[in-house]
Amino acid sequence: MNLILIDPQEVRADGRVRLDDQRAAHARDVLRASPGKILRVGLLNGPLGKGTVERKTTDSVTLYCEWETDAPLRPPVDLLLAMPRPKVLKRLWAQLAALGIGRIILINAKKVERFYFDTHVLKPAFYTKRLIEGLQQARDTRLPDVTVVKQLKPFLEDEMNALFPKSEKRIIADPSGPRTVSQCLHSAPKRACLAVGPEGGWTSYELKLFEKHGFEAFSVGSRILRTDTACIALISLLAESLRNKV
Repeated sequence: MNLILIDPQEVRADGRVRLDDQRAAHARDVLRASPGKILRVGLLNGPLGKGTVERKTTDSVTLYCEWETDAPLRPPVDLLLAMPRPKVLKRLWAQLAALGIGRIILINAKKVERFYFDTHVLKPAFYTKRLIEGLQQARDTRLPDVTVVKQLKPFLEDEMNALFPKSEKRIIADPSGPRTVSQCLHSAPKRACLAVGPEGGWTSYELKLFEKHGFEAFSVGSRILRTDTACIALISLLAESLRNKV
């Protein structure tokens, strides 16, 4: 935990926060918190700051928090991810937040099993904790927006433009893609929406549907990767490519 993330509702009017959960245990046992010590803190979806330890007990730590003026920028990558196996998604939540994702859309696809959408891993109470773990690891405060979509075609036709403006570059990963990431980003966009398919791959119909709605297909080679490996590799590559375009 490289950042203690605090919900705005936890902050009292006088700027003090009392921690009595795993964050307090981490502050005591790992960070060796003692009165006067300054810890890195962040306000969920808000600015970073510093928390001065005022009191420590066997079950709580009280901080006086001071916040910076501006919040971290929203990560420049959004992700459309074909719903993976629940055990894979369980591992991915924290990693996606740590890498930096603005919005996560979990979508259906031909090669996605229907029962995947019945998992508890899709419940906000479950994934929010994992996303916060990733943010604390990466020292970020911006919680990704999460949407679950069970019908791909209606989403692309009716909702895509509202969530992702046309100024945001749309790209889709597939071994058949004729371009590289750099070629897709030649126009130097500020943001990009990345579509990653199921482990069985996109169907030709799905690829044409994405293309119809402004997605450019790209490839990083002929290797077939598992969903978690592909997400980490592609998001890292895309984020670095966008950074170099600034």
